[in-house]
Amino acid sequence: RRAGPMAPPHLQSPAVRRPPLPGVWRRLGTDEFTPGPYSERERRAVEVVATAGPGDADRLGARLDDYWASRHGTAAGLLAIQDPYDDVFYDLAPEATVDAAAAAEAFDGNRRGGSVVVDVQTHFIAGRPETSAVNDMIRDVYAGLAPSWWRAIDDVTAYDLAEYLRCVFVESETAVAVLTSGPGVGPERMLHDREMAGVRELVDRLGGRGRLLNHRVVHADVPGEIDTMERDLERYDPVGWKCYTLGVHRPGSPRGWWLDDEATGVPFIERAVELGVPLICAHKGISAMVDSGSPRDVGPAAAGFPDVDFVIYHSGWEYPAGPEPEEGPYTPETADVGVNRLITSLREAGLGTGSNVYAELGSTWFGLIRRPDEAAHVLGKLLVHLGEDNVIWGTDAIWYGPSQLAVDAFRAFEIPPSYQERFGYPALTPARKDKILGATAARVYDIDLDAAAARADADDLAWVSGAVEEFRARGVPTAGA
Repeated sequence: RRAGPMAPPHLQSPAVRRPPLPGVWRRLGTDEFTPGPYSERERRAVEVVATAGPGDADRLGARLDDYWASRHGTAAGLLAIQDPYDDVFYDLAPEATVDAAAAAEAFDGNRRGGSVVVDVQTHFIAGRPETSAVNDMIRDVYAGLAPSWWRAIDDVTAYDLAEYLRCVFVESETAVAVLTSGPGVGPERMLHDREMAGVRELVDRLGGRGRLLNHRVVHADVPGEIDTMERDLERYDPVGWKCYTLGVHRPGSPRGWWLDDEATGVPFIERAVELGVPLICAHKGISAMVDSGSPRDVGPAAAGFPDVDFVIYHSGWEYPAGPEPEEGPYTPETADVGVNRLITSLREAGLGTGSNVYAELGSTWFGLIRRPDEAAHVLGKLLVHLGEDNVIWGTDAIWYGPSQLAVDAFRAFEIPPSYQERFGYPALTPARKDKILGATAARVYDIDLDAAAARADADDLAWVSGAVEEFRARGVPTAGA
C-alpha cells in the first residue's frame, strides 16, 4: 500500500492515536461540512464497539481493519448504535457480527427480488493541477477525522476517477449512478461539465450505456450562463440541471439567488422547460445556514412550474451544530429547522404528497446513521409530507468511501412502532425502501429499472480496469475529445 497522510498506528503518539472503529462510527465530513463531536451516548457506544471488535476479528481470523470494512463490522457498529435505545431502529441479530448467514439476513433479508440501487449524487475530483488544493483539503479533513485503522482512506492520495469507480461500482451494488459536481466557474472546480460528460461517455463505451448519467451545473446568477444551456445540452447530454443557490462568490456581488427569483431562478427554470429537460436538482441544506441555502423558495417555484420535477439535494437538512438532537417531529415551533423548512415551504405553497418535489438523501442519511432517533423523524416526516414516492436515494460518494455501508445501514433501519403511533409515521417497509433506493429515481431520471438491474447483474466489472488505465494515461476524459 502507498503511504497515506497519517502515520501508521504504531508511530502515532498516544495523544493522537484513535481507537479502531467500524465505518458507521467514522467522523467524516465533506467539502461542505465538518462533523461535530460525539455525544455522551455516542461515546459510550464507541467504547462498546471498540472493545468487542478485536475479539470478533480474531474469531474470524481477520485483520481488524478488514473486519471493520466488512458487513460484520457494519453490523457491530449498528448494534452499538442500537444498544442504548429501548425502541428498535436497527433490528440485527448479534450473530451478524461474526456469522456470514446472519449478516446476509440482516442486510439482505428485507431486500425484495426487484430491489435496485440508483445513486443520484456521486462525486470525484478531476485531478487537474488547479484542483490539487481542493483534493488536499478533503484528504486532510478525512485524515484528521477517520480512525487510524481506516486504510481505505489513509491509502488515498487523490479522490480521482479510479477511486470513484472502486467506491461506486466495484465495492457497491449501485446499478446506476448520477455524476455531479460542486459549483464553480474557475479552473479549481472539482469537475467541469465537459469532464462529467466525458466520464459518462467513457463508461458508456467500456461498460455499456446506462450505468452512469451526468448533470450539467448551471450558475443562474452568472451573466450569460442560462444562455449556454442549449449549447451544453447538445454537447453533454445531461439528465438534469444541477444548481447551487448559495451562488458563486464574486467580489462586489451579492452571494446567492433563489429558484423563484424573477431575475435568476425563473428564467433558469423556463429555459429548462423550453429545452425539454424539466429536471431541476437543487442543493438545499448543508449550507452553514447561508440564507440562500434554505429551501424556502422550493414550494413557490414548484407550484409555479407543476410540470417540472425538483429534486432537493440533502432535503434541506443541516449538519447538527452539537451533540444534542435537532431533528424532531414537525411542529409550528420547529418549522424553520432543518428538513422542516422544506416541508413548510411545500405546505405554504399548497403542495402535498405526490407533488413534483423530491427529497434526496445524500449525506443526510450518512449523517443520521449514528442518530437513529433523528433518522426516524427525518424519514418519517418526508414520507408523511412528501410521500413514499417522493424520497430519492443519494450518498454523496465518494467522500465516505464505498457506498455499500450506507445502503446496508438503510436496509437494516426501521421506524419503530412507537414513532408510528405517536407521530403518525408510516412503517419503513421493504417496498418503501425499494422505492427510495431506486424505483423513484428511475421514474424521475427516466431510467429503465429492469434494464438497469439486468446490466448490473451481468456486469463482471472487467471494464473498470480499462477505464482506470485510460484515466491514468490521459487524465479525466472530456466530452468530444
